[in-house]
Amino acid sequence: MADRPRGYGMTADLQRKKMAKYDPEREREAIAFISETTGKPFEGGFHETLKDGTLLCELANAIKPGSVKKINESKMAFKMMENIGNFLKFAGEVGVNKADLFQTVDLYEAQNIPGVIDGILSVKRKLSGGESTPNVRNFSEEQLKAGKNIIGLQMGSNKGASQKGMTAPGATRQIRHEDNMDRSQENI
Repeated sequence: MADRPRGYGMTADLQRKKMAKYDPEREREAIAFISETTGKPFEGGFHETLKDGTLLCELANAIKPGSVKKINESKMAFKMMENIGNFLKFAGEVGVNKADLFQTVDLYEAQNIPGVIDGILSVKRKLSGGESTPNVRNFSEEQLKAGKNIIGLQMGSNKGASQKGMTAPGATRQIRHEDNMDRSQENI
C-alpha cells in the first residue's frame, strides 16, 4: 500500500468526516451479506480481507454466475485493483447507481472504508428490491409565486453595495505616491 501522508487542513478534515461515517453495525451487516452469499467465512479485518478483491469477485459470481470471468489470485497491486474494478463493473451491470458505489482506491488504500461498506450494502439492497423512493414534492401556486421573489444563495448578494467612490466615466485615475506626499496628486 502506498505510504501517503495523512494531510493537514482541509484534507485532514475531509478524512475525519469520512471516518465519522463509519458504523460497526453496518460493517457487520456487509460481512454477513458477503459470508451468507458466498458461503465462505469472513476471516480477518474488513479491509485486509477485501483488499485483494477476490472475495468481492466471488460475491459477484455467487449472485450472478459467470459475472467475473477470471479472478486474479496474484498479489500484484494492479491485479488486486483489477479484481475490485471487476466487482464495481458487476455492481453497475446489476443496476446499482454509480453514486452509491465506491472507487477502487477507496478499498485498496483504505481511503474510504465507510464508502466501501455503503457500496456493498447498495448491492444487497438492489438484489432485495429495496430501492430508494423518490421524494416528490407538490407546491401550491401561492408557494411557487412566493419562491420567485427569493434570490438563491448561489446568486450572491448585493446587500451593502453602493457606488461610493465611483468616478464619472472618462475621468482620470488618481494615484498618490508616498515619495510625492508633499506634491498635489498627479493625473495619469
